[in-house]
Amino acid sequence: MEMELDDQGHMVVRPLLTDLYQATMGLGYWRAGRACEEAEFELFFRHCPFGGSFALTAGLQDCIRFLRAFRLRDADYMCSLITPDVQFLASHLRALDCSRVSVRALPEGSLAFPGVPLLQVSGPLLLVQLLETPLLCLVSYASLVATNAARLRLIAGPDKRLLEMGLRRAQGPDGGFTASIYSYLGGFDSSSNTLAGQLRGVPVAGTLAHSFITSFLGSEVPPDPMLAPASSEGPAVDLPASVNLWLKRVCIYLGLEEREPHPGERAAFVAYALAFPRAFQGLLDSYSVRRSGLPNFLAVALALGELGYRAVGVRLDSGDLLQQAKEIRGIFRTVGAEFQMPWLEFVPIAVSNNIDEKELARLAQKGSEVNVIGIGTNVVTCPKQPSMGCVYKLVSVGGQPRIKLTEESQKRILPGSKAAFRFLDSEGSLLLDLLQLAEEPPPKAGQELRVWLQGAQEPCTVKPAQVEPLLRLYLQQGQPYEPLPSLEESRAFAQQSLSRLRPAHKQLQNPAVYQVALSEKLRALVDSLSARGAL
Repeated sequence: MEMELDDQGHMVVRPLLTDLYQATMGLGYWRAGRACEEAEFELFFRHCPFGGSFALTAGLQDCIRFLRAFRLRDADYMCSLITPDVQFLASHLRALDCSRVSVRALPEGSLAFPGVPLLQVSGPLLLVQLLETPLLCLVSYASLVATNAARLRLIAGPDKRLLEMGLRRAQGPDGGFTASIYSYLGGFDSSSNTLAGQLRGVPVAGTLAHSFITSFLGSEVPPDPMLAPASSEGPAVDLPASVNLWLKRVCIYLGLEEREPHPGERAAFVAYALAFPRAFQGLLDSYSVRRSGLPNFLAVALALGELGYRAVGVRLDSGDLLQQAKEIRGIFRTVGAEFQMPWLEFVPIAVSNNIDEKELARLAQKGSEVNVIGIGTNVVTCPKQPSMGCVYKLVSVGGQPRIKLTEESQKRILPGSKAAFRFLDSEGSLLLDLLQLAEEPPPKAGQELRVWLQGAQEPCTVKPAQVEPLLRLYLQQGQPYEPLPSLEESRAFAQQSLSRLRPAHKQLQNPAVYQVALSEKLRALVDSLSARGAL
């Protein structure tokens, strides 16, 4: 991982994780005498990912940590790539830090829309140019994963528990670590990634693998088969012997031969129960769910139940997950009633197996008996769109607006230092976002405004019931200005933000387009600079 520790022990990206042309441009600025000119860049995206109508912004905390720790300790190497000029190295590169950099940003977990800055970065021209690639790396993938997770949460609904388990499927350790953090921000309940738990406080959860089950043959003898009751009152019980007695009763009830359930699977369940009597769970499909996994699990769960313990779940990893969950719930219900252990009916059923949006919708339908859904590949790799497409563009130098026109209208840049506002209706639902020049007075609730919707040929009038400023100052001249929220707070903010989005904008297929508008003054500046640039 291209990381180092900051002075607080946090992992931060190394400044050398950048593109060569940032350094060559830096030398160009320096030789032109422009390295210290005040400049502003904006980081934004042009299209919402996954064909949707929204994105969630993420990665802000990583950006601020990176900027506060920024020191070009590899300046000698960077200089060796572009110039033998030791004066450039000695007088500038080695001394670079972010003490003159300021950052305004959308709060982490905010809804974001095309063209609205996720970050505004101002400072010396050479330095803020060098920051482009690392900041894009830190924001783009984090926001993509958070958005993907939010889509999956919208499909699953509020009641299903979502477990991110994609570390082994991710694009390297950096991708896996980032995905675990920001899938949680986007709405997942937990991750299997223990490092994300240690370093970022992500709740960690997991089950067990088929390898554990299949490693047992059934001839193994536990070193200590005795298990005391959960209450610690009364004598310990030989758990394997108790399980064998319960297996006879379970098989008779289910109409199975006692030899059908796999002995190795049962031995694995017993071993796991002895290690985790208060957190026993079973993976049911190593051999046969109906003829082996289920009766073996029930025998162990009932033996534990007799001692006052309650199993915490089962997992299915193959076959028709929805149908199997329904059948298992029915068996749990009847077996619980038969053996007077009613809690068995409510044992959570977890499922996994390359679950995508389509299968998730099926598992989340009304009447589904699935409680926990583990998703790996389809959350961490974002297969529907592997890149967010964020860009980092110069908008002003020395207080003067800059514009890029290009041969493609969709790649044109909105010039100048800007402010952004969100308009809401009287019920608190989102209407549109407004971009205006920073020098303009902020819009007011109840005020009728003429604005230009992006791509429109004529202005329109809007009268918001509520107005919210979007961009907050998080770093001022290299120093923290507004405290950064915790990951848990950002996660809650993301869910609150999504709740205010209109249903038409939350549709995952063919959603209504959320409008971003320009103020009349910003539109006039765009037209003026476009006309001059075209000459």
